[in-house]
Amino acid sequence: MEKKPLKILLASPRGFCAGVYRAIQIVERALDKYGAPVYVRHEIVHNRFVVDSLRDKGAVFVEELDEIPDDGQPVIFSAHGVPKAVPEAATQREMFFIDATCPLVSKVHREAERHYKNGKQIILIGHEGHPEVIGTMGQLPEGGVVLIETVADVEALEVSDPDNLAFCTQTTLSVDDTAGIIGALQARFPSIQGPHKEDICYATTNRQEAVRVIAEKVEAMVVIGSPNSSNSNRLVEAAKAYGCEKSMLVQRATDIDWGWFDGIQTVGLSAGASAPEVLIDEVVDAMKGRFSVTVEEIAITEENVTFKIPRVLAA
Repeated sequence: MEKKPLKILLASPRGFCAGVYRAIQIVERALDKYGAPVYVRHEIVHNRFVVDSLRDKGAVFVEELDEIPDDGQPVIFSAHGVPKAVPEAATQREMFFIDATCPLVSKVHREAERHYKNGKQIILIGHEGHPEVIGTMGQLPEGGVVLIETVADVEALEVSDPDNLAFCTQTTLSVDDTAGIIGALQARFPSIQGPHKEDICYATTNRQEAVRVIAEKVEAMVVIGSPNSSNSNRLVEAAKAYGCEKSMLVQRATDIDWGWFDGIQTVGLSAGASAPEVLIDEVVDAMKGRFSVTVEEIAITEENVTFKIPRVLAA
């Protein structure tokens, strides 16, 4: 039976960002240097394939420090960042810890601290319960940060001093949605201070822009990423917002409902910042097994950002 044609528009940039690559490198180098087990508090990045691969190499994933024995082995804090109470507790227990927080998340932490030190109340735009948000709010004392998620939250916001506010954002939000929330904040509180450079990271912005460009050209969009990955979910939302209503998030090729492709001749393909290229190749190969595939890469920019790993692991 002759295969039906399918054209794949492959988004670029896609997949791993510099912060994710650095975090994974930290775990792998710690395993090489100190041997297993290496403990990791929370998923190092939000991708099951990556977590399972590191677990197979000897990483032990925990949610809290009290799950870790006093065996002297390293504990690594995830790329999403942690509240200040976590390294403080690790220090009290004389644990050997390594911080894999993405430097762009750390930048948000320092901004929040600087504004708070200057007497500002901090408004954080982000998703409640996300590890990055928990980490950012945990940089300051209780009540120092007020979390909002929507424009409606801005309208309902109660602050102690409308003239003494600053805002920061989670790094993995929708660029368009966040712009609307910031606009509402600035309209209601004209003197509110923002970051010197926007907090949404370059990788989130670039991947959303690549999806936006492709969404106008395809009948369906597949985004590879985990259900708990904020930036991956935002890519699906971006595709729908820019004209490709038929968009889905999958973790692996095995998750794809092939009936969903009935009548489809063009499909966009992207991956969240914590999804490795091997999973993109897997999906393309699965499509080639069912269709006569042609692949065209749509590149909107080239990324050349790199982050140094901690000095203790650099040697």
